[in-house]
Amino acid sequence: MSTISAIATPNAIGGISVIRISGESAISVANSIFKGVKKPVNMEGYTCAYGKIYDDNNQLIDDVVLSVFKSPKSYTGEDVVEISCHGGKFVTKQILRLILSKGVRLAEAGEFTKRAFLNGKMDLNQAENVINIISADGKSQLKYANSLREGANFKKVKEISKQITSILGDLSAWADYPEDDVPMVNPMEVLSQTKKILSTLENISFSYDDGRIIREGINTVIVGKPNVGKSTLMNCLSGFERSIVTDIAGTTRDVIEETVKIGDLTLRLSDTAGIRDTSDIVEKMGVDIAKKRLDEADLIIAMFDGSTPLDSNDFDLIQSVKDKNTIAVVNKTDIAIDGIFDTIQQRFKYAIEVSAKNLIGLDFLTNTLNEMFLLENIDIDSGLLANERQKNCIDNSIDALKNCIHGLEMGLNLDAITIDFDEALSYLLELTGESVSETVVNEIFSRFCVGK
Repeated sequence: MSTISAIATPNAIGGISVIRISGESAISVANSIFKGVKKPVNMEGYTCAYGKIYDDNNQLIDDVVLSVFKSPKSYTGEDVVEISCHGGKFVTKQILRLILSKGVRLAEAGEFTKRAFLNGKMDLNQAENVINIISADGKSQLKYANSLREGANFKKVKEISKQITSILGDLSAWADYPEDDVPMVNPMEVLSQTKKILSTLENISFSYDDGRIIREGINTVIVGKPNVGKSTLMNCLSGFERSIVTDIAGTTRDVIEETVKIGDLTLRLSDTAGIRDTSDIVEKMGVDIAKKRLDEADLIIAMFDGSTPLDSNDFDLIQSVKDKNTIAVVNKTDIAIDGIFDTIQQRFKYAIEVSAKNLIGLDFLTNTLNEMFLLENIDIDSGLLANERQKNCIDNSIDALKNCIHGLEMGLNLDAITIDFDEALSYLLELTGESVSETVVNEIFSRFCVGK
């Protein structure tokens, strides 16, 4: 493969920048531009040297620290050189341009990690998880990312793959050599094994939402009739005026979105239009969007105005969210009417009183949310799915195994069942990267940043 290079640090001014080179000519290219006490070609792997980078006209660009990692003991499995220079955007690009002028190609998005995968330095599950480590912004997210890097899920899927391979081996041997001394396959034993495998895969699939919530945050929708204080609460949680707040009903007509941290939780907040019957065409469109968001949400914050009697719009909202993961927030507690909160509390497992305008009761909201989403109780080490691609592989394998079970229960020929077992196995091998098309690999690594 060709030698590649890219800036591995953010495109911003900082203390240092790092330019990475990987490939068979990485060390020789570094040797041609670096002058120091040690020459890169003479350096051992995992060693550093201080020196200066000069251009082709022998003009000094910067003084740097150069690190050498030799194949196969490097991130990519190839010879790798990393140059740490001063963190100016111009000086960093000057060094990169000099490297590229030596016949080195600019790395594509995620190409360093892609090469690590292709060279057997990590499996596909671990490679995909690099994105999670980079994007982690909380303790739970980092723990989740590190668990995936250690391959908890990969090990579980590998074990299931071995079990299916063993079943396929027995079926093939019995079908291909019926006259030899090969043990007869008992369909009922195969059925029992398959049901156990299916149960394990279904548990892995069910864990996807746990992983998604840790990785992406909790998809949260704030709903309620107009003027209950949704936008005020949104602004309180966001820490700035994200939504327009007025006394005019129907001010919020579109969905306002913001990501906020509450304790160890990440909420992907959506402030929606006030839900009510309206003849205003534009407002009605906003109300319809708000109702749709209810079906998509991981968490619903249903707001009620504690200063006015509950009306039909309030009771319609109560009815629409009664079977969903909801916390009821009765706002304007500083001017509340007696009995409003008691009525709401009787209808919801989680209910609190706040005054969003006066910042009263928000600590109770934080504590209740953390109680509702006890992330520390999620068994991260049992192996969670990293992304939608992995879940699709698991779900497709589940569908194939269900066909196996159906065929076995119907008494179909075992040759026909073998086709479904083959399909179930192929999806698991695609998940781990042991059997995956070049198109899929390219699509996965295209999501990475350049330099990783």
